[in-house]
Amino acid sequence: MKRVVTAAFAALTAILVTFSLTAGTASATPPNIPSAATATSRLATLTVAAETNQSSYDRSLFNHWITISGTCNTRETVLKRDGVGVVVNSSCAPTSGSWYSPFDGATWTAAGDVDIDHMVPLAEAWRSGAYAWTSAQRQSYANDLGGPELWAVTDNVNQAKGDQDPSTWQPPLSSFRCTYARAWIQVKYYWKLTLQSSEKSALQSMLATC
Repeated sequence: MKRVVTAAFAALTAILVTFSLTAGTASATPPNIPSAATATSRLATLTVAAETNQSSYDRSLFNHWITISGTCNTRETVLKRDGVGVVVNSSCAPTSGSWYSPFDGATWTAAGDVDIDHMVPLAEAWRSGAYAWTSAQRQSYANDLGGPELWAVTDNVNQAKGDQDPSTWQPPLSSFRCTYARAWIQVKYYWKLTLQSSEKSALQSMLATC
């Protein structure tokens, strides 16, 4: 009986070790994504207002990508953070690795197929309050690694998103929309950006899927 129990325990241990190794290959995600409950509370504190200053937006007003460490800029830093088995050259450009795009569930092995998405797009941030920021604040926002603002995603999915908010665009992978809403809310909350009523309603619906 003891031998049977020992064998069963060994088998269970092997399964757990295998699961742990498999789980370790999962791609990283940006930090500080709040729980659904926290996101709901923070959404309630955001100011609802019409967007403004759209005509004065210029992407060059948000300086990116800046050097983060050594030869690595913000894009390259995110690619290393969110990829699996990423190898870079002396210029910090990835030469191999794989990247899982949570927006659509696709996995890519060429860095050129991956864009770094600003969760709340630069133009959306501008219309929601960033027009009044200093150049230094806009640079910090465009290169923000401390929150869930920068995501490695499929390039054409990022391009389809453009500068839209959740009232007009949501990730094709519906199971990710809860996380998307939580991250979007956190960025707007941290950076004290406003949101439109239609945007708020869409976020509430997305949170309801959590």
